[in-house]
Amino acid sequence: MGAYPDVASDFMRLDAELFRAARLVVDTGIHAKGWSEDQAVDYLMKTARMSPDHARSEVQRYITLPGQATGYKIGMLKIMELRHKAEQALGPKFDIRAFNGLVVGEGSLPLTVLERAVDDWIAARKAA
Repeated sequence: MGAYPDVASDFMRLDAELFRAARLVVDTGIHAKGWSEDQAVDYLMKTARMSPDHARSEVQRYITLPGQATGYKIGMLKIMELRHKAEQALGPKFDIRAFNGLVVGEGSLPLTVLERAVDDWIAARKAA
């Protein structure tokens, strides 16, 4: 698709995906598996290639905010699902900029409320 102009840019995208995956493991490891802070720091250092200070800072955030990484991932998956739903329903009437504006413009809200907003947006676009 040409979204990334060079190999280095695509590598950075993959590196960000690796970090998101590693933080899901850390979040689960700490809160469901009983990992110590040091175990989680070690995991991030090895898996996400983080410095000790950066890894510890991330781990402390997950210790104090249980489920944060999981919540972000669930939100991402739901937004992707809603986008696919809108693309399928609207076909050529689908506008990615308008969709993104809707999602971002609604601000922080429960995913069920966002889904209703997207459903209303789809209905309004179909009627236009």
